[in-house]
Amino acid sequence: MTLKVLVVDDEEYARERIKGLLASQVDYAVCAEAENGVEAVMMAERYLPDIVLMDISMPAMDGLEAARHMSGMDSPPAVIFTTAYGEYALEAFSTKATGYLMKPIRQEQLLQSLEQARTLNRAQRLEALDSRDGRNMLSRKHICARMRGNLELIPIEEVVYFQADQKYVTVRHKKGEVIIEESLKSLETDLADRFIRIHRNALVSKTAISGLSKSSIGRTQVVLDNVKDQLEVSRRHLAEVRRFVRNR
Repeated sequence: MTLKVLVVDDEEYARERIKGLLASQVDYAVCAEAENGVEAVMMAERYLPDIVLMDISMPAMDGLEAARHMSGMDSPPAVIFTTAYGEYALEAFSTKATGYLMKPIRQEQLLQSLEQARTLNRAQRLEALDSRDGRNMLSRKHICARMRGNLELIPIEEVVYFQADQKYVTVRHKKGEVIIEESLKSLETDLADRFIRIHRNALVSKTAISGLSKSSIGRTQVVLDNVKDQLEVSRRHLAEVRRFVRNR
């Protein structure tokens, strides 16, 4: 069976080289290409590749974050990173399940990595993506949500707050809101430098808070820039929130 391959690199020459190396292969066919992580996620949703050959360092969204978002697909592809990084950096990324290729890529190494990737089942792909880039999500730039069957990428700087309700989290952003299944705890860990916990069920963007106010029943609320939503600050988090507002 011929497997579909998505090629992702911000350099056209690098994409052309990989396509050239695969041109004579009957087991693999390039189904699409992308020049950054955002485009890669969209192409993965549209073409459903079996394998993604993806650069790590790219503008807009790097390969690590793109791979993390792809892991949320119903049938996530196997991901092989292509990189010019030295061996010391690759130690943080490599796992048994998904591979990496050092540039310039040689055909023998490419085919070997593709053969390894094609043997992975869905559970192994998910495990590989989670273990590979879970430690690198502090640099994430987007929230990934599924809307009407399609993935939607929301820039972190556009998010006003996250609010949990049972197993779902509402993402309130500048253009509306979406529902995701990511836990508030994981979001707090990943985004601690940009968001502050104000309640056990709410994280708020530090840049969106303009002050504090009292509700009609005397409870403290955050005042948000250009958003009229009223979010209560719990007594447990009140001192920290007050300190943040006072010192920023």
